[in-house]
Amino acid sequence: MTHKDLVNKTRLAPRTVRYALKKLKEQQLIIEKFNFKDARQIIYQNRPAAVTA
Repeated sequence: MTHKDLVNKTRLAPRTVRYALKKLKEQQLIIEKFNFKDARQIIYQNRPAAVTA
């Protein structure tokens, strides 16, 4: 999901979404991926949960 997708879906201000993404990245809860369709955008994904046995 891109920053723009998140803004549209949550109806939050773009600055608020950027701040939340920054905090989630600092806590290593999300992953940033390169968007091959549009290099100007970054795709954000949930970080997979660690499997413990």
